[in-house]
Parts: sequence; structure tokens; C-alpha cells
Amino acid sequence: MVEKSSDPVVVIGLGRFGTALALELTRRGTEVLAIDRRPKVVQGLAGRITQIASADSTDLEALHQLGVSDFYRAVVAIGGDLEASILTTSLLVELEINDIWAKAVTVQHGQILRRIGAHHVVFPEHDMGERVAHLVSGRMLDFMQVEEDFALAKTHPPKEYVGMPLGSSNLRRKYGVTIVAVKSPGEKFTYATADTELSYGDIIIVSGPTESLERFAELP
Repeated sequence: MVEKSSDPVVVIGLGRFGTALALELTRRGTEVLAIDRRPKVVQGLAGRITQIASADSTDLEALHQLGVSDFYRAVVAIGGDLEASILTTSLLVELEINDIWAKAVTVQHGQILRRIGAHHVVFPEHDMGERVAHLVSGRMLDFMQVEEDFALAKTHPPKEYVGMPLGSSNLRRKYGVTIVAVKSPGEKFTYATADTELSYGDIIIVSGPTESLERFAELP
């Protein structure tokens, strides 16, 4: 099967994370099959998601009947029941789903999900906690971890770089980060160039190793 960005997605488990994911995918025009074993949850979301069904995702026959094996991509969003999360993921592997995403609540849970065949493991609570910690503890306006040791941050320019062309700032050599975009008050974001001069009140997008970004964001 050839992957397409518009391929439908099956989302299994409609807690806060799974519900938000299914609704956002639907809003973006992706066809979604959402599955949860709780009839009341399914009834409450009926009409808001492309397809929704109440079923036991640990039952292989139920997954077959819902046509889950026809999907290229699946997300196991079960968090509260680790046994159901692991068993559901293993059944998706058995059904030869090409791209399996699974939510983990602990490192050990994530390791098990990877071992049984999940292609991607996400830690929504941990990732959100890490993001908020960066926002609360420093001057960052937003923060996004791209990989384990690389991130993007939105912040204001330190005063030592205001009025100086970025090409002559030696910013990357000194702090190991790169300013990739700038937004002046009342304007839209634009790509930063060597000739870009920062001003007080600007908002900048900076990329680089996480520790380097943290040091840079602490500059006055």
C-alpha cells in the first residue's frame, strides 16, 4: 500500500488525547474511524467524527469487522488501561498496519510498545509538561521539541543583538543557535537573513540544541 497524506486514520481510545486527535483530524478533512469500548463516549461524539464505533479493540474479530486492516495508519490512544494498550497495539501489528502510533504513559510502557511493533511512541503528558516547564521557567513565549536534543523556541531578542545585522552577530558561533524568523509588532513572520536587524518588541523564532536555546533565552 502506498502512503498518502490524505489516507484515513483509525484512532483507538477516546480519552482526552484520542478525542482531541480525532476531532482535529476530522477538522482538517482527514477521514477518521474512531473506536472506544464505552458506548456513552461514542454517543457523545456521534456526528462530530467521520465514523465512530463502540467496540473492544482487544478483540481481533471486532477489528476485522470494522475494517481496521484496510487502514494504512492507526493511533492507539489508550492510556488508562496498559494491558488494553499493549494488546491493541499487538493486534494492529498482526493486522499488518503500516504506520502505528501509540500513546505511552511511562517509559517502560513506551519500551514495550516499541518492542511489540509500534512505529512511533508518543508521551503527550510528558511532552506537554516539558513544554510548559520551559515557558514557566524562562523568557520563552513558546517551545517545541523537534528531537531529543533539538528544539524551536519563540522569544524576544536579547538586548545585545538589537540593532545589529544578524550576519555580523556571531550568534551561532557564540551560542550555537540560529534565528530563523522574525515578527515585528503588527507584522507577519518573515525569514531572517544576514541583513536582518532586530528591534525591541520583535518576536523571533530560534532553533538549536535544547540547552543552547535555554541559555540564549535567559539573556537579558
